[in-house]
Amino acid sequence: MSMHIGSASGSGDPEMMMEINTTPLIDVMLVLLVMLIITIPIQLHAVNLEMPVGAPPTSLVKPEKIQIDIDEQSVVYWQGLPVSAQELDEKMKLIGQQSFQPEVHIRPNKASQYAVFANVLSSSKRMGLNKIAVIGAEQFIQ
Repeated sequence: MSMHIGSASGSGDPEMMMEINTTPLIDVMLVLLVMLIITIPIQLHAVNLEMPVGAPPTSLVKPEKIQIDIDEQSVVYWQGLPVSAQELDEKMKLIGQQSFQPEVHIRPNKASQYAVFANVLSSSKRMGLNKIAVIGAEQFIQ
């Protein structure tokens, strides 16, 4: 950078400046640099996980499957036998207290009432069952 002292000709008229003013350019570049510095840690955010190496151990115990069916009249069946809402809650409570919980497969009929299905599903979650599957969904595809 240089400083302009005066005209060389000795007249009082200022000379025309032929250099570009780089101050705005430097300001913009500094702002972009600060934005880049701020956004780089966000882009490089990663969660380091230590994944196990090798094949997972095979389980010798096959999980038990509990089949709950809901027919077109909205009657609930436990392993093929009709049950009331109270009996269903009692049976779910018993299997919910087991250390190794069985898989619960709920198969509603397309013509059954949704309220009955929702009640069975909420009861299973309320009783502490974690392995729940809704099967037979292909009947709902139109």
